[in-house]
Amino acid sequence: MSLPLAGVRVVEYAQYVAGPLCGVLLADLGAEVVKVEPPGGDGYRHVMPAAPGIGRFFVPLNRGKRSVVADLKTVEGRETSERLLASADVALHNFLPERAARFGLAWEDVNPAHPALVVGRVTSYGTSGPLAGAPAYDLVAQARAGLLTAHASPGDTVPVRAGGIPMADLTAGFLLASGVLAALVRARETGIGELVDVSLLAAALAVQLQDLVWLPGEAQGNDVAVADRAHLGARASEIASGVAMNPYYRCFEASDGFVAVACLNVAQRRAFLDLFGLDDPTIDAPDLVQDDPAVRAAKEGLTSAIADAFHGHAVAEWLERLEAAGVPSGRVQQRETVYADPQVGAEALVAEVEQEGLGAVRLLAPFVRVGGHAGAAAPAPSLGADTDAVLAELS
Repeated sequence: MSLPLAGVRVVEYAQYVAGPLCGVLLADLGAEVVKVEPPGGDGYRHVMPAAPGIGRFFVPLNRGKRSVVADLKTVEGRETSERLLASADVALHNFLPERAARFGLAWEDVNPAHPALVVGRVTSYGTSGPLAGAPAYDLVAQARAGLLTAHASPGDTVPVRAGGIPMADLTAGFLLASGVLAALVRARETGIGELVDVSLLAAALAVQLQDLVWLPGEAQGNDVAVADRAHLGARASEIASGVAMNPYYRCFEASDGFVAVACLNVAQRRAFLDLFGLDDPTIDAPDLVQDDPAVRAAKEGLTSAIADAFHGHAVAEWLERLEAAGVPSGRVQQRETVYADPQVGAEALVAEVEQEGLGAVRLLAPFVRVGGHAGAAAPAPSLGADTDAVLAELS
């Protein structure tokens, strides 16, 4: 029996988690997914390496795909890409705007050439507001959305991801798949493709859907509250796990709050270390827990030295330094007040509706944007409110 997306071709340029998850979901539904990779491969091939060119996390996110190597920095690679796009129903990518334009994947270029093509795009913070076009990874998005403090435990000395799960990445992949499928239905009916956008920030908010509701009468501030040690929980000793020993993808405590740092490639890690004048012989594979006690002790010392340095300056100062060095980072905020975040407001990720029985309620707006627009937020229906109308439509 053929699957629903049999005959659909997806060209996937996305790397790491969110975009590839969307691709694997479409593949699970029968689509042919052609993964376009640079000569060095998807960066996730080299995270938690299990074999040459194969990372532990890469496998489940890319099963069932076909791989094509094309260097989009070259004319030949872009010509190959253009041929693939001409054969495709869907394209997926997570490139920053400037890179997408250089690679011939900007919507303004793709749509005129391939008007029926659906393009699914993952961004960090969205396409408007003060952080439009800024880079971020899962940890930073969770920090911005308040998700890191959602399940803080007394034993945590800094905010950590619940279970180490990349919740923003995974949720973005699921949301993107749903938006792409809806756009694909319309493209099949009308011959008109759409640009479908999902940001990691929206995804990190989406998983808190039932909690992020600000009801009338509840205490609400007008300013974003930055998480601090009192909000996080009681003091405790620094955990000595492999995650804690990796200083490149974790949170640090500054003098007035916490900063999330997310370095996923060697260049970012080196830039981060340069801020402290430090070296790390394990910089190429910092996630691997070393067997040599001396190496482990050195890693713990490295992380401790960086943590001590963070104590001496404020969050804003660290963010300025990290941004100047090209290191993805963000402040850790309390989720109860993320509705006041200027980036959340610029992206219209929180809406207000008149809910029967409650009055004005603030809640999360639709997350997926098709053609640059999200659907309008609406209140929940009262029980049976539409029964007569719906049944009449069926007669």
